[in-house]
Amino acid sequence: MMARRKPTCGQTASKGYRQAQHQAAKLHKKVARQRQDTARKWAKRVVRDHDAIAVEDFRPKFLAKTTMAHKAADAAIGATQQALLEMGRKHGRDVRLVHPAHTTMDCASCGARTKHALPLSERTYTCTACGVVSPRDKNSARVMLVRAGLNPAGAEGVRPPGALLQEAA
Repeated sequence: MMARRKPTCGQTASKGYRQAQHQAAKLHKKVARQRQDTARKWAKRVVRDHDAIAVEDFRPKFLAKTTMAHKAADAAIGATQQALLEMGRKHGRDVRLVHPAHTTMDCASCGARTKHALPLSERTYTCTACGVVSPRDKNSARVMLVRAGLNPAGAEGVRPPGALLQEAA
């Protein structure tokens, strides 16, 4: 509606154009609130199920002038990360930010770095130094936990029920 009613250069906007602008602004606000709500719900679920969390400190600023900027904005990476930090603080959980450089190239076992980046089609990581073979995503997650100073041994899932009772004893 705005495209059809857009005023030519030097002309004032019509009432219909201003109404269309108002409608578009309302829709954008609604979408932003929906994303924020989803981010909060996801963050609460993650924080409730985990004692310590390591997250990439991903900043999509470099995407600002590309078509990927729209995708990054749609994914609401920053809002989700902020919601996770907020919920962690609120519930007393340890949330640590990890620099994302080379997380897929480092070995979680020995810390050696491969000489080349893995293509996305390659789903397993094989260390050239120690020979460890693991799924690419799990290796990357373990590298992030090691960089955050957390124990990657408990990275397989959520804590079992009653784990807090066993630790206290």
